[in-house]
Amino acid sequence: MMKKFNIAIVGITGMVGRSFLQVLSENKFPINKIYGFASSKSAGINIDFNGQKIIVEELTENSFKNKNIDIALFSAGGQISEKYAPIAVKDGAIVIDNSSAWRMHKDVPLVVPEVNPEDIKLNNGIIANPNCSTIQAVVALKPLHDKYTIKRIVYSTYQSVSGAGYEGVKDLENGIKGEAPKKFIYPIAYNCIPHIDIFLDNGYTKEEMKMINETKKILHCDSIGITATTVRVPVSAGHSESINVEFKDSFKLEDIFNILKNSDGIIVEDDVKNNIYPMAINCKGKNDVFIGRLRRDESIENGLNMWVVSDNIRKGAATNAVQIAEKLLQYL
Repeated sequence: MMKKFNIAIVGITGMVGRSFLQVLSENKFPINKIYGFASSKSAGINIDFNGQKIIVEELTENSFKNKNIDIALFSAGGQISEKYAPIAVKDGAIVIDNSSAWRMHKDVPLVVPEVNPEDIKLNNGIIANPNCSTIQAVVALKPLHDKYTIKRIVYSTYQSVSGAGYEGVKDLENGIKGEAPKKFIYPIAYNCIPHIDIFLDNGYTKEEMKMINETKKILHCDSIGITATTVRVPVSAGHSESINVEFKDSFKLEDIFNILKNSDGIIVEDDVKNNIYPMAINCKGKNDVFIGRLRRDESIENGLNMWVVSDNIRKGAATNAVQIAEKLLQYL
């Protein structure tokens, strides 16, 4: 009989928390008991999960005691993770954290299962889930990096409002009605905002630096030159990215197509004669990374352009975390 595990979800009432439940159910994750934690205002809410009722509990320092929790999925923000992830580990759980709190800690693996699953074994109780925009990018880049060695990357992202949670989605919906924004500093309806997270001293936003630093950590390659511009766009779900790559080695475009088509987690949609290419509207609710508009960058030697689209709540957050948990089961 397959062993079953006790699972906790911290931030269970949020957008990613709800998606955790959906992906766990779809993937038939071997669960014995599931616990849900959130803030005091959500305590007592009942959530149905595969026929069992989860009663949401307020997250406290004693939440993980005497529950024999094997894996805790966190998606409740960086400050919550910084405080409560070590408590969960102390009480016997392995934490898979969706915030930015632990991603760049040298003793915390930052994992995308299609890219660096072996890093899971290096955990000391906490495994970090990368930034949503980084995840889909490295899924696309890793098989090409293995073959041709990446020299430089230019990221330009078009990120949906769901990346800012329920409040971001509401800003778009209400903005279409003519209402003033509450989450974003400018209206997002009929607009693009080149500003995600805070600005840093170097003029980049924190989101842009996340993509730069996380890509290097996940690919284990600090020598790659990377720059990024991240933009919030009036799309409800799904992040789109224009990725320009310069390789050290020469390539045939035909081989690029074949490599990507045969890589895990990737669907190539590239038939421009018939206007077929990835779009955010088609990726919602799906777990794959969609790639298209593959073409040489004719301005440089060994340059490639590609368009990469994925559901940021699924593969960009919940699905990736559950896939990490599934790999982790092999070591428990």
